[in-house]
Amino acid sequence: MSDRLPGFSTLAVHAGAQPDPTTGARATPIYQTTSFVFNDADHAASLFGLQAFGNIYTRIGNPTNAVLEERVAALEGGTAALAVASGHAAQVVVLQQLMQPGDEFIAARKLYGGSINQFTHAFKSFGWNVVWADPDDISSFERAVTPRTKAIFIESIANPAGSITDIEAISTVARKAGVPLIVDNTLASPYLIRPIDHGADIVVHSLTKFLGGHGNSLGGIIVDAGTFDWSTGGKYPMLSEPRPEYHGIKLQETFGNFAFAIACRVLGLRDLGPALSPFNAFMILTGIETLPLRMQKQCDNAKAVAEFLAGHPAVASVSYAGLPSDKYHQLARKYAPKGAGAVFTFSLKGGYDAGVSLVSKLQLFSHLANVGDTRSLVIHPASTTHSQLDDAAKIKSGAGPDVVRLSIGIEDKEDLIADLEQALGA
Repeated sequence: MSDRLPGFSTLAVHAGAQPDPTTGARATPIYQTTSFVFNDADHAASLFGLQAFGNIYTRIGNPTNAVLEERVAALEGGTAALAVASGHAAQVVVLQQLMQPGDEFIAARKLYGGSINQFTHAFKSFGWNVVWADPDDISSFERAVTPRTKAIFIESIANPAGSITDIEAISTVARKAGVPLIVDNTLASPYLIRPIDHGADIVVHSLTKFLGGHGNSLGGIIVDAGTFDWSTGGKYPMLSEPRPEYHGIKLQETFGNFAFAIACRVLGLRDLGPALSPFNAFMILTGIETLPLRMQKQCDNAKAVAEFLAGHPAVASVSYAGLPSDKYHQLARKYAPKGAGAVFTFSLKGGYDAGVSLVSKLQLFSHLANVGDTRSLVIHPASTTHSQLDDAAKIKSGAGPDVVRLSIGIEDKEDLIADLEQALGA
């Protein structure tokens, strides 16, 4: 190619991949192996000592996974990436590099229910403390900052309500506090929003969702923006201090603008072990090739479905940032001009019972706990994904008792609307 930068769709197909040098295979092969042969003793020593890049053991890295990592890093505009077993695993590995027992991180209240549960309960066993802030009130993030704050965590498009977060405003708070901004970009995908362009230092995804896109493979990924100075103030010793297990190497000093991705691999993935299988990496890579086509179709369908629901007499309200009447519409126009995503919620006038009833009457929509599939999906969060929260917390997170969440797929929009119409009528 010429010197011009490839476009998004080109990167989605080609980034990180070359024909296999041995066989000529054009699709990235599945390297279904646990281990890799060393050239000699010196080569092995250099790999284990971080003096050379290469493959050692699939728990730490694998050639199939490496293509996936390079592709997502290119799509997000990052310097490097690390693929792991799930989105939850990505969050654990990220925070392990940043947090010591007794440290705090600030998180937006509007998050996926599983993340709220993980932050509130599971992370307590590590001595990591979450402080909640309201993404609709930027000053709440400023007030939450303390000397123990080590990071700020938000979602670009919040699950379940599909609300848009003001990434740039919260990035300003993070810069002032001297901490990295972590953005979960799962619901937007880099096709709609690239958080690094708006001040994010670290991006995470559940690859299971829109990037994989077919509901068949679990995965997660961490993208290093290469924008944060980990040596400032001694806040992040995992990156700035000599690592005894690697002969005193300082990761920030040695690896520069991709030091965080390296730390996640050689300190997090190596020891915690949430490795992504090469087969799942292959499946997700195949899904990413069609990401721009799927995502645009899903956004277009979602807008049509949201407009239908907004006019239905059984519906009390619709939360979809693609509607001009929505409170997040201006943020959607700023951050996601190609579409406001394919996940949104609506409230039924019949409350909790109406929500439970509706999901049982839909025929084309699948009732399950996932988003981002080619198929359209439905769930009643208050009785499922957010059921561990009390009623007040459910409402704050956008999952009140009357709320139904839709994840719109690539079917014909007329069929989706017809299915909703018959279920609402019944």
